[in-house]
Amino acid sequence: MLMVTPSLPKFTVAIRVYNAADRLPALLEALKAQTDATAFDWEVLIVDNCSTDNTAEIVQQFQADWPLRGPLRYCLETQQGAIFARQRAIQEARGEWIGFLDDDNLPRVDWVAACHAFSLANPKTGACGSQIHGQFEIEPPPNFDRIAQFLPVIERDHTICFTEGLYARKQVLPPGAGLMIQRRAWLETVPERLNLSGPIGNGLAAKGEDTEALSHMKQAGWEIWFNPDMHITHLIPQWRFERDYLQRFFRGIGIGRYYTRMLRVPLWLYPLMTVLYFCNDLRKLVGHSFRYAATIEIDLVASCEQELLRASLLSPLYYLNRRLNRPLSRYWGRSAI
Repeated sequence: MLMVTPSLPKFTVAIRVYNAADRLPALLEALKAQTDATAFDWEVLIVDNCSTDNTAEIVQQFQADWPLRGPLRYCLETQQGAIFARQRAIQEARGEWIGFLDDDNLPRVDWVAACHAFSLANPKTGACGSQIHGQFEIEPPPNFDRIAQFLPVIERDHTICFTEGLYARKQVLPPGAGLMIQRRAWLETVPERLNLSGPIGNGLAAKGEDTEALSHMKQAGWEIWFNPDMHITHLIPQWRFERDYLQRFFRGIGIGRYYTRMLRVPLWLYPLMTVLYFCNDLRKLVGHSFRYAATIEIDLVASCEQELLRASLLSPLYYLNRRLNRPLSRYWGRSAI
């Protein structure tokens, strides 16, 4: 008797979740509503990054009557950190291409189809970012557009290749939310252990894990793109505009900058580039401090920019102390490490 082997999915939607019981149902309903996604095989993979709520039970409820042809799968990653969940998703995924969503993302009804179409048209792609639209619980602060890309909210109407032309010399890369990657490109280029772990639980450790991973792909010659036809919505609650949270958030981005900056720098140039980056960061910080001296206490966006510049300035010291196993806890505070 001839045995027919089920075809493996071409595409995996991988979702990192942490205490997402209240957010996950809307995301799974958005995936159930995907259109133009029946001509190819795809699956949904939930990577639970050590939740303490009933996230696992929510997944089981959806699995009981999951209507899509591809499966809804679940796995538990006990090592907390965004990059560890990302690596686990790479290991567990059955698709040739993987689309990453966070538990506060909602894909547009054609997101899976748009990802698949782009992968077929651009087989040399290592990674491709999506448009990210913000859905805000409260009105963002004035001049929010100056920091929107960090949260991230990214809206562009044109295709970008980050590995060609002027962008090839810049360190601008798409964020992890809504990112599609080719599994083979990741496995061939990204080390199993990265230096930046990203958010750990509710903490905001040194960020930049997505930039670190994509930089390895970029250096290996894989194409990195932004596709304006791929759309997701980022749900941003009120507490993400609280000053204390944003200060810690931008501090985490800043302390990761030294490492991501040095990824493309030859070892023998480290001393010179460290001095140059330090001087440039100091110049920016002094100029920013003078410009907003009178309003920094009431200007939330300016205070975020100042914390980013201050953390970037001191990021080489953070990594020096980290190598010596003496973290700068007096400055950064335990919640930021």
